[in-house]
Amino acid sequence: MALHAPVLVLKESLKRESGTKVHHANIQAAKAVADIIRTTLGPRSMLKMLLDAAGGIVVTNDGNCILRELDLAHPAAKSMIELSRTQDEEVGDGTTSVIVLAGEMLHVAQAFIDKNYHPTVICRAYTKALDDAIAVLDKIALPVDVDDRAAMLGLVKSSVGTKFTGQFGDFIADLAIDATTTAGVDLGQGMHEVDIKKYIKVEKVPGGQLEDSKVLKGVMINKDVVAPGKMRRKIVNPRIILLDCPLEYKKGENQTNAELMKEEDWEVMLQMEEEYIENLCAQILKFKPDLVITEKGLSDLTVHYLGKAGVSAIRRLRKTDNNRIAKACGAVIVNRPEELQESDVGTGAGLFEVKKIGDEFFAFIVDCKDPKACTVLLRGASKDVLNEVERNLQDAMSVARNILKNPKLLPGGGATELTVSATLKQKSSSVEGVEKWPYEAAALAFEAIPRTLLQNCGLNVIRTMTRLQGKHANGENIWIGIDGSSGDIVDMKERKIWDSYSVKAQTFKTAIEAACMLLRIDDIVSGIKKQASGASSAPKQPQIEQDGDADNEQMIPE
Repeated sequence: MALHAPVLVLKESLKRESGTKVHHANIQAAKAVADIIRTTLGPRSMLKMLLDAAGGIVVTNDGNCILRELDLAHPAAKSMIELSRTQDEEVGDGTTSVIVLAGEMLHVAQAFIDKNYHPTVICRAYTKALDDAIAVLDKIALPVDVDDRAAMLGLVKSSVGTKFTGQFGDFIADLAIDATTTAGVDLGQGMHEVDIKKYIKVEKVPGGQLEDSKVLKGVMINKDVVAPGKMRRKIVNPRIILLDCPLEYKKGENQTNAELMKEEDWEVMLQMEEEYIENLCAQILKFKPDLVITEKGLSDLTVHYLGKAGVSAIRRLRKTDNNRIAKACGAVIVNRPEELQESDVGTGAGLFEVKKIGDEFFAFIVDCKDPKACTVLLRGASKDVLNEVERNLQDAMSVARNILKNPKLLPGGGATELTVSATLKQKSSSVEGVEKWPYEAAALAFEAIPRTLLQNCGLNVIRTMTRLQGKHANGENIWIGIDGSSGDIVDMKERKIWDSYSVKAQTFKTAIEAACMLLRIDDIVSGIKKQASGASSAPKQPQIEQDGDADNEQMIPE
């Protein structure tokens, strides 16, 4: 048998790796990704500077943001990036922890793969460990009162504390809590829904200082009134009408030809256009508005009529902004002026004014009575700073939102992970059979988070970890953890270093499930893509001769 030619099943162009080789490659890749991000965990974290293809700079330590900018080749590494994205979309914080934890889970699994453990055994043990970990979280979670501002501040601060804006500590946290409590909608049954994307707009205006940033009780838009000289720029208690139809003469869909026999007919047509617009304005002015805002255009004539009546107008507003204004001042967006009713007029706003900030005009609709939408105005020295502050604010607002949704607390500073780790170590003695060892390893893997915190503080990792493990092993105080900025071992309750329950639970689930998924891969077949388009693969070699006829079809297959 040995002399027979080998049977080719796959095409020669395909590359196939299988077995332990793949496991090792995947684990290496995952660890590499985790190492990139590892230094951005905790309050003493470093920033990463990334140059994108266009030559723009991103300076950030938001795990998700860094990974989004990176261009990775290895498939396993790509799936790690998906993790932090999921985490960012689901709960908004803990993007770095997820990656670090998943990397560590795979790292400890490597030893078992070397000993020829079957991946499914390891996965089974991990899943068991995950269930127990979540059970521990449920046990040590504390309920939090959403209206207790100090507790909320502590929570949001521990999220922002690890970010660039940590030095402005309470400031960003305050902004985030103000914004989310404003835009929060009570769904009844103790459920809260906060739509950060739709109803909280972050306007970044370069210039000024960070301390000038504020949450407006209303909306700000980057627009001026249509005719600045004629229209009022400051109106107290304005009556606001929101439209999404054009206030100009309707043009025909495509070219319309009208044949005029008499010269006067031309004037009649113009007259009709004017009357049409006058009617439009009359329908609007019937409700005595002070401010008319439309998403579409306003013709000069409309401006004249509105200006004459002393009504300010703003045109071509974004749909999303219009929705926000509607939410803030209680108006209803109307599609046709004919259908206006008194109830559609928004009277909730206390003040409309146009201010010049930097070199642009902004219209403010503020001091609303019970706004359900708001704008966060961010000021800062440069664009990069503002972008980073905005990312931090997004995280902070997500944390505030999570607490509104699920008001439970866990200790921060690695204390949760240490508690979980200690509990799982004790439980591992009761696990039957082969799964015991991977289960114990998973317990150890949870210590990656406090360990990384220590590394980033620049402490003696081994000593401090041993002390922490000692404190947690006998289960005396589950709240002992690391104060990331000073590196002391302290009680998290006193230092007010909290994490929200939903972030932690999501982190653990995502990390372990991803680790299991990567461990289950035992075959990578690559090189399938190339043959798919036969046309484009042919003219690869004789590139040189085709210089003369560059106008040829060679350019097309993209």
